[in-house]
Amino acid sequence: MNKRHEKGRSHSTRPAKLTKPEWVTARPEEVEELVATLYRKGYPPSMIGIMLRDQYGIPLAKAVAGKKITRILRERGLEPEIPEDLMNLMRRAVRVRRHLEEHPKDYHSKRGLQLIESKIRRLAKYYKRVGRLPPDWEYRPERISIFA
Repeated sequence: MNKRHEKGRSHSTRPAKLTKPEWVTARPEEVEELVATLYRKGYPPSMIGIMLRDQYGIPLAKAVAGKKITRILRERGLEPEIPEDLMNLMRRAVRVRRHLEEHPKDYHSKRGLQLIESKIRRLAKYYKRVGRLPPDWEYRPERISIFA
């Protein structure tokens, strides 16, 4: 594999210090209420962070409110039952499974599905350990067709 070309560096960088910028006029209560209303509208936590940055001029919710978006949601009883990163992996697995139903000899995708499902199991094991998922929760591929 040719390693001469590096990957691009075009992305936003997080602020060096976790302090509220002087140009942000939002109060912590306003940010928390905004996070809750955006979640009730159906936006996931990652999208809420992007919307706060792009539409409301709040670079980091933690710098203004003092808490992360998921902690704000957890305190208000709005936290999703399955964490967002695990849900995204499960959706990917559903899409690959649907692809494999049409193309059963696509061995590269079969391998990709194995890798995705191993990530799901690893992440679920972590979330059970820290208490974000119930101890009896288990990943069953035949059950997840509802996520697509």
